[in-house]
Amino acid sequence: QVQLVESGGGLVQAGDSLGLSCAASGMIFSSSAMGWYRQAPGKQRELVAAISSGGRSTYYADSVKGRFAISRDNAKNTVYLQMNSLKPEDTAVYYCNAAKSFYSGGAYSPGYWGQGTQVTVSS
Repeated sequence: QVQLVESGGGLVQAGDSLGLSCAASGMIFSSSAMGWYRQAPGKQRELVAAISSGGRSTYYADSVKGRFAISRDNAKNTVYLQMNSLKPEDTAVYYCNAAKSFYSGGAYSPGYWGQGTQVTVSS
């Protein structure tokens, strides 16, 4: 079965950087677009960033544009999210997702989910 395992979350201060990783198994990783979502307490889960199967197309939510970077290594079946200049409002559980579909411009349909990793940014 498909497994997505996130790692790299933690507690950091505002302005710090943090990198998340998501290791995939049980799927043809190189054929799947991938995304990172987050969910803060009391808020809906939102798409933060997405990347096409080959890595050529990316999407970022306006709230993270210029601060976050999504990348992937198809040889390692891993997708990454580098988060810079973190803000307290970035505090959330971050989820890795294997897309059902992804079209440039942000049209992303979620598929399989990871278990999530907590990111907490203190002010």
